[in-house]
Amino acid sequence: MTITPRSNRDAALTAFLGKRAEIDTMLARLAALSDDHFNASPDAVNWGHVGTLEHYASLLRQITDSAFGEGEHAE
Repeated sequence: MTITPRSNRDAALTAFLGKRAEIDTMLARLAALSDDHFNASPDAVNWGHVGTLEHYASLLRQITDSAFGEGEHAE
């Protein structure tokens, strides 16, 4: 089977759309978790919860910095 430029582009588009759907699913799950206060009861929040959210924020910051050319990815 010969791979043509057209079939290569079609395969890339299919892979791209699959990854986009994967990201959209992860974002929706994170939004729902945030809406539920990251499963933490407001009456029981402690510094451990803060540390967990700081870790999550740090990981997300790496993604947004890369996506938007900010932070260490700024030109």
